[in-house]
Amino acid sequence: MKATEQLKIKQFPIPKSRRRVQSAKPDKDHQISTVTLRSRAKSTSIPRSISSKTQISFTQSSILSREFFQIDALDLAPRLLGKYLRRDDVVLQITEVEAYRPNDSACHGRFGITARTAPVFGPGGHAYVYLCYGLHKMLNVVADKEGVGAAVLIRSCAPVSGMETIQKRRGQITEKPVLLTGPGKIGQALGISTEWSNHPLYSHGGLELLDGPEQEKILIGPRVGIDYALPEHVNALWRFAIADTPWVSAPRNTLKLP
Repeated sequence: MKATEQLKIKQFPIPKSRRRVQSAKPDKDHQISTVTLRSRAKSTSIPRSISSKTQISFTQSSILSREFFQIDALDLAPRLLGKYLRRDDVVLQITEVEAYRPNDSACHGRFGITARTAPVFGPGGHAYVYLCYGLHKMLNVVADKEGVGAAVLIRSCAPVSGMETIQKRRGQITEKPVLLTGPGKIGQALGISTEWSNHPLYSHGGLELLDGPEQEKILIGPRVGIDYALPEHVNALWRFAIADTPWVSAPRNTLKLP
């Protein structure tokens, strides 16, 4: 199911005050020139999230199809990088994820189907939101066919639009990566709760997952905070992040190019 939706990107004002600066001492390789500098008024623009090639400058994007999610979580995870999450005026670009698979001692599916874990056994493309430490809302994208019990955790994102809403929900007035680097911060920025579990992310309205640029440089590393799992799963390189972006959570030094 595909449809094209217009994403309205908030335009931030550019200060009008300018001053002219002349280069100091010319030499044989440099001529005197004037350059225009914008005033140092505090900027409200959103920091560049990825690179100039994939910088957010789109005017439209389509919702991903149900079939997009019907694959192994380990295959889905890197494909979600660069895609867009949208709820109301907030649009986030996914920059970091972790895969959780069947028979994975770090996956919630290891407990079987319970009231809490039932959503992770749902159809691929549905949301699975759970509470961490009774406080943080962790957004996962269910992967594979219904009954498999696999998902991809959204660890970090970069802001695209709705910065004021993001800051208000987060209770933090900053444009630095600390705003959205960490899975609990994503749930808070989107304003979601566990009631969003089982919501189809490929449907219009509410919380949506939209297509975005495919990433060429991806970092991989072990997942975070799963010391309770079996060694083979603790050491599995199932964490993925976009290279050359500051919008990635700690620890960064465990992420490497393959």
